[in-house]
Amino acid sequence: MKLTEPLDRRRMIGVAGAAMPFAVVSTESHGRQPERFTGKQILNIPKDNAMLASSIASYEKFGYSPAVRAGGLLFIAGQIGRRPDGGIGSVAEQAELALKRTAEILHLAGLTMADLVEVVSYHVDIETNLKEFMAVKARYTVKPFPAWSIIGVQALASPGLKIEIRSIAVFPD
Repeated sequence: MKLTEPLDRRRMIGVAGAAMPFAVVSTESHGRQPERFTGKQILNIPKDNAMLASSIASYEKFGYSPAVRAGGLLFIAGQIGRRPDGGIGSVAEQAELALKRTAEILHLAGLTMADLVEVVSYHVDIETNLKEFMAVKARYTVKPFPAWSIIGVQALASPGLKIEIRSIAVFPD
């Protein structure tokens, strides 16, 4: 696909048929030399997706994408365990929701949890909450297991959040 006109920052371009889960993006130059097209693709989240639709406004507001495909990899933004109604539950509920959101993004991209190659989870009060998290994690991880780093942090983006999970998956050759 060849881009023939400048685009607004992070504006998505529909691909013929528009049924594809990804959109090709470019960025405006803001007075600089236009950036070279790199083949980066942003995952489209359907507006009626029960698991992720409540986050669509946040992507634009905070200037990030839910997932980006670059080459043969899918980079998934940090997923938190906030309920669609905005509520925040227990550590187990937060872990469950964050992992369900990750699985849903993978599903939208045509992948599964088995395609994860790296996962990083951030934990507030790690010593208190790790056991509860690990019980949930065990239900979602499948062989071959991804590389996984578990990092203790002071705080996350919103009060009450205890877990955030970001991931990288690989597309089949």
